[in-house]
Amino acid sequence: MQNVFEHTHPYTPFIDDTTLKLIVGTLPPPRFTTGELKDGDVNFCYGSRDGQLWPILDKIFNLNLKYETTASAIEQRKAFLKSRRIGVCDIVASAERHKIDASDIGMQNVVLRNVLCYLEKYPNVNTLLFTGGNSKNGPEYFFRKHLKENSVTLKSVSNVVPRIHEFTHPSTDKIIKTVSLIAPSGAANRAVGSLESYKKMKKEDPTFNTVDFRVLQYSAYF
Repeated sequence: MQNVFEHTHPYTPFIDDTTLKLIVGTLPPPRFTTGELKDGDVNFCYGSRDGQLWPILDKIFNLNLKYETTASAIEQRKAFLKSRRIGVCDIVASAERHKIDASDIGMQNVVLRNVLCYLEKYPNVNTLLFTGGNSKNGPEYFFRKHLKENSVTLKSVSNVVPRIHEFTHPSTDKIIKTVSLIAPSGAANRAVGSLESYKKMKKEDPTFNTVDFRVLQYSAYF
């Protein structure tokens, strides 16, 4: 029988009473669960040295971040998030994997966090920033499932990438916006490259790349 890896989320949600926006992803790579970090990893949300979220935010806000496995690198990121009133609450609590990798599609028997409960507890949150769209096992995909289980409907506001939706919280009646950003991962580069808006910018400036495109997109919402 094939061994199953229990992939549990290593971090509790980073959120407090001042939080206005929540970054919502799935799970960090398995090595963050096992504690076998690589040089350049930061032991915090989206801290993989291969991930692009922090390099994108670094470019937007000129943060001069450290990319190392140190306490000061973690504190830099926490201080930035608090200063912008941004939190992190990934939607996946745990999943099983037959192949130990970081792919969303490889997650099975997924257990979701009760994001609606966090939104009730922290009522200042007005926007969810999904690090990916509605493809299978992506953050928006799981959030839709979470809403459906609670008889809540996600309504379309804008179908232009990044797609924007909104829903009414069942307990607070607050309208909350969701933004489905292009995933900050190398795997999503092909999707970026297929966008007409990206092709146009690339044609005008051959040095323009997929990270530059995300910088433009993310800067409007962070």
